[in-house]
Amino acid sequence: MTIRVLLADDQALLAGTFHILVDATDGMEVVGVAEDGDQAVGLARTTAPDVVVMDIRMPGKDGLDAAEEILRSEEPHRPRILVLTTFETDEYVTRALRAGVSGFLGKGIAPAELLSAIRTVAAGDMILSPLATHTVISRYLAVPGPSRAVPEALETLTPREREVLAQAAKGLTNHEIAEFLCLSPLTVRTFIQRIMAKLDARHRAQLVAIAYQTGFVRVHQPPSPPPDART
Repeated sequence: MTIRVLLADDQALLAGTFHILVDATDGMEVVGVAEDGDQAVGLARTTAPDVVVMDIRMPGKDGLDAAEEILRSEEPHRPRILVLTTFETDEYVTRALRAGVSGFLGKGIAPAELLSAIRTVAAGDMILSPLATHTVISRYLAVPGPSRAVPEALETLTPREREVLAQAAKGLTNHEIAEFLCLSPLTVRTFIQRIMAKLDARHRAQLVAIAYQTGFVRVHQPPSPPPDART
């Protein structure tokens, strides 16, 4: 089945490059290109895309306001939103997740990663860049009080579910988890859905946050950079 993609980016060169890339990929087609948030909202209604690849900073209505409006729509077909931006700030990540986007990535990704991300969100899964994942973890860990996931709920996870949760908490996609654990992506997706149900998580980002907030997965500080050899 062909994935219908709507592109929203005010930089004509980038939008044109994305257009060529997506249209040249089997199983995908571009159904529209928007130069600002208002156009994105309008085209989302008239072209019925499966995925909207949305920039944030655009003239007039920005990409996050547009995403919120699209996802609040009462239209029978609501697309999934994949945010693709140069500005991976905590504020933008938080707003995007609260709006209900399915993905948040930086524009520095490789073309193959973009195509993979489109397939991921079109399949109903979520994908976050490492920086976005770090924001989710930091925000949830900063909130005092008990976790939504009680120890008893964590104890209901099977050994395989615990393995899947550990990899999801690192920000791996379903395909990456499947490759790492030698499973099929469909099997991983089933595991993720079961884990979310057991831990009362509404979406994948919350699942990742629960894993860190409860101590199931621990935050490791990155090693200090080596001293400059010139000093």
